[in-house]
Amino acid sequence: MKFLLSNDDGIDAPGLQALLSAARTIGEPVVVAPAGAQSGVSHAVTAESVLRIEKRGHNQFAIAGTPADCTRIGLLKIVPDANWVLSGINHGGNLGADVYYSGTVAAVREGVLHGWPGVALSHYRRKNIELDWERAAGWVATVLRELIRRPIEPGLFYNVNLPHLDPSEPDPEMVFCPLDPHPLPLSYRHEEDGGLYYNGNYHTRQRIEGADVDVCFGGRIAVTAIRLF
Repeated sequence: MKFLLSNDDGIDAPGLQALLSAARTIGEPVVVAPAGAQSGVSHAVTAESVLRIEKRGHNQFAIAGTPADCTRIGLLKIVPDANWVLSGINHGGNLGADVYYSGTVAAVREGVLHGWPGVALSHYRRKNIELDWERAAGWVATVLRELIRRPIEPGLFYNVNLPHLDPSEPDPEMVFCPLDPHPLPLSYRHEEDGGLYYNGNYHTRQRIEGADVDVCFGGRIAVTAIRLF
């Protein structure tokens, strides 16, 4: 089993290292990730500029482009024999309507468009509390084993969100659930310099019982199957 790994936080992000650790317990991962942070770029691709590949070590390549660029180059030039595209683990949740803005999700979606199955993984985070990436890697390894053994459906990928638990809490259960349709509330503050700054509160967003926001905020791993066609 060979995996193409990418993300939108950049090749040096700790979440990507956690995903790499999890993927190594299952198969052979090859990292093709942005050279720097590309959070929130959604499915942008580079059409006019030159894209350069920088080898960073064994099976690790940095691309001066977007997450979708990384998937394109990875599948075309670096690891065309990949079985799955994995993206993450994002530093922060990608729940509900976030999937339309997320570069993490776009890296997987690009692969699905070209016929590869994929899993996008994110870690919801509470304010002022550090994430335990080593523990998250263990959860992700379990989730990946479950998803990879399932029949592959063309046009389908999985969006996974890990909860942010206290160290004393037991490992979370995995729950298959739908996307919550609510976007983040529109909220901007006006500063004296005349600028508008986004002021939304991710943690108080609306939620539907049993949908991914509710599941993840409630301390469980939210797994959502998303169909493009």
